Amino acid sequence: MLSRRGLLAGSALALLAGCSSPEPPPGPPPVPAPTRPAALPGPVTVQRMPSAARGTDVDLVLITPKGVPASGLPVCLALHGRGAQARTFLSLGVPALLTAAVRSGTPPFAIAALDGDHYWVKTGGDDDPQRMLTDEVPAWLTARDLRPPSAVFGISMGGFGALRLARTHPDLKAVATVSAALFVSWPDARSRKVFADEANWRAEEPLLHPAELRPTGLGVWCGESDPFLAADRRLVRAVSPEVSRFSPGGHDDAYWRGILPDVLEFVGQRLS
Repeated sequence: MLSRRGLLAGSALALLAGCSSPEPPPGPPPVPAPTRPAALPGPVTVQRMPSAARGTDVDLVLITPKGVPASGLPVCLALHGRGAQARTFLSLGVPALLTAAVRSGTPPFAIAALDGDHYWVKTGGDDDPQRMLTDEVPAWLTARDLRPPSAVFGISMGGFGALRLARTHPDLKAVATVSAALFVSWPDARSRKVFADEANWRAEEPLLHPAELRPTGLGVWCGESDPFLAADRRLVRAVSPEVSRFSPGGHDDAYWRGILPDVLEFVGQRLS
């Protein structure tokens, strides 16, 4: 058996050996391998995305034509109406309509639908849907191997939001509104209980800023029984859009399903 003196001597030698042979300094951190944008797994994907601009998570619904490679496609934003959500474009049949449009000769493109609120503008507080569209969505699309948005269409409240986006992005190749919810007076807008005050509404209302809207690439659709018909006609008179079509129909899914093929063709032909 080892004596206590032997154990102490052995421990001292081991300590000296450890001190005389220090570990080599750590090398540089490993360089991460370059990453490629993730390819979309199918013609329809729905992902939950954290939006700092809106202060909440939102659905990002991406729709591409069936049978067409999604990589590098141009993108049109889709803005829903009040009380709806990004997934509403799925229930309206947009995936099948987009595929049919492309098979009929419309150049292929992708649609990116997002969750929005309060007419897609900042009406008080920190929730800013317009900032989400301009500052966050392009990076979300690039990460999925799609191009930044170059067009937008909106239904009802989304039409208001699409026109608001067009005012600050004149480079958009196509802007389409369907049954756009526009307001010809402050009492009319105030009745919606959305805008913070009259000044907030006046700053955002598209009808009050027609000079900031380009007629080229602008399309306006509205049903002749729609409660916003008079306001949409006023928009057409003020801006003289490239396309304006008023036809039988109301402010409902049946009308929207009926004119969406026309809207998708309008957008696709301008993104080619």
